[in-house]
Amino acid sequence: MSDRTIKEKRSRIFMNGRSRAVRIPSDFELEGDEVIIRQEHNGLITIEPVEKKMTPREVIAWLRAQPPLPEEEWLPEIEDLPPRDVDL
Repeated sequence: MSDRTIKEKRSRIFMNGRSRAVRIPSDFELEGDEVIIRQEHNGLITIEPVEKKMTPREVIAWLRAQPPLPEEEWLPEIEDLPPRDVDL
């Protein structure tokens, strides 16, 4: 038996303006406000949430909240060699 759990429920399709819409039951909660809808050749339709992209400010705030790296994970010091002469 697979370790993937599949939930199944019936839902209604209804008209919303000029589009058909489907109600997503609350126990199939999706993150965010957008989804990607795909229809395969056999008619199977999949709905998946769109991952929210972090703004640069959110990335910086996230990085600041991370614990410092242990010393063994630091980058090694790089020997700063003098510049070479270049014949222009």
